[in-house]
Amino acid sequence: MTVLETASGVPAHLTDTLVGDFLPMTIDIERSAGSYLWDESGGRPVLDMGMFFSSSPLGHNPTPLTHMQAERKLLAAAKMKPSNPDFASRVLADSVATFRRVLMPDELPHLFFIDGGAAAVENALKVAFDWKSQRAAVADSDLQALHLRWAFHGRSGYTMSLTNTDPNKTARFPKFDWPRVEAPARGEDGGDDPDRGSLSEAEQRTLAEIEALLVADGDRIACFVYEPIQGEGGDRHLGAAFLRAVESLCITHDVLTIADEVQTGGGIVGTRWAHEALGLRPDLVAFGKRLQVCGIIGGRRVDDVETNAFAVPGRISSTWGGSLVDLVRFGLLYESIAREDTISRAARFGSYLRAGLDDIVDTSAGRATAARSRGLWGAITLQTKELRDAVLATALDDHDTVLLPCGTRSVRWRPSLLVTEQELSLSFDAVRRSLVTVAHS
Repeated sequence: MTVLETASGVPAHLTDTLVGDFLPMTIDIERSAGSYLWDESGGRPVLDMGMFFSSSPLGHNPTPLTHMQAERKLLAAAKMKPSNPDFASRVLADSVATFRRVLMPDELPHLFFIDGGAAAVENALKVAFDWKSQRAAVADSDLQALHLRWAFHGRSGYTMSLTNTDPNKTARFPKFDWPRVEAPARGEDGGDDPDRGSLSEAEQRTLAEIEALLVADGDRIACFVYEPIQGEGGDRHLGAAFLRAVESLCITHDVLTIADEVQTGGGIVGTRWAHEALGLRPDLVAFGKRLQVCGIIGGRRVDDVETNAFAVPGRISSTWGGSLVDLVRFGLLYESIAREDTISRAARFGSYLRAGLDDIVDTSAGRATAARSRGLWGAITLQTKELRDAVLATALDDHDTVLLPCGTRSVRWRPSLLVTEQELSLSFDAVRRSLVTVAHS
């Protein structure tokens, strides 16, 4: 019996040694291509609608990474791991130039790289705390971050105090008691169109609560942190008008706004950033996942303080300042994305995704509800967690399709920006057929 011949298709020494929630397959990273993973344990291609939790913008082994010049650049970067914040290189300069040209709004001129989405959000919080402490006469220990229910911002020190999805992710770890308010949204139970112009009653209540908090305690609140779409919390789409109203209150009360776009950034919603689609102007934006590198961009009101954390050397930093290999991969991918206008393609294909999700709901005999999407970011809700988990397992086992869970009972789509209509159709069919199989089992 070889090491791969296990019941789950995962090498036994991995499951016995490494912490992880492995899917029942072992992927061949060289044979996987486009929207398909190659499962070497099962000897089959598997349609991938998750892209490593939305971290592969152009699918697996895309053309921009496979030509000879790209492979030479990646290999050269892999041979050395410099401390990027302290040692400049041409490779670093080229990657930053691409990032600035393709992804940075003019009003957000500052850039900081670090490994990990939680670390990105954490440093955005540090910039905000530093800024507020220079604006208000308040003790550092009293500074707070206003945030939303159903948020997932990471599992690090500061971000643990903001994350409040699955209790298993935060229970029994020390946390700060920072102000948390409801997050009215279109989510697992449906809800209003997030792009409507008026505020719902729930949004008005939350807005009033936020205003009361800022009036009473605005000197201590450094920032308002939000995900434009709460992914881990159940693909909950926050209203554009609601977030713009909160942003206006934050400006009035001298509070910075932080858009956590670790999941939504990079084009999947049909624009570079989700905050741009919603007409927002955050002071700080955290990024990661599809961009291959993590970090923050910032500006706007941050620059009202001359000695802000971006301007003072060493105020925020890390040994590596991101991985040079990741930065090269980012540059190769996003030069292609910019050249081919791939983000506009994602916006166009978004209508096909939404039509497919609506059809699943309409033909599910009530077992699926609440289709919701923006660009190629989409989800539906199933009746129960047990039904959702069974459908995901059946889709993989019987229909060779990877789909991922989110929230308490939702299925999410996070395909490649180059996904085809045929591939999306196959994923819809896998879910429809799985729903029937599970319902009759």
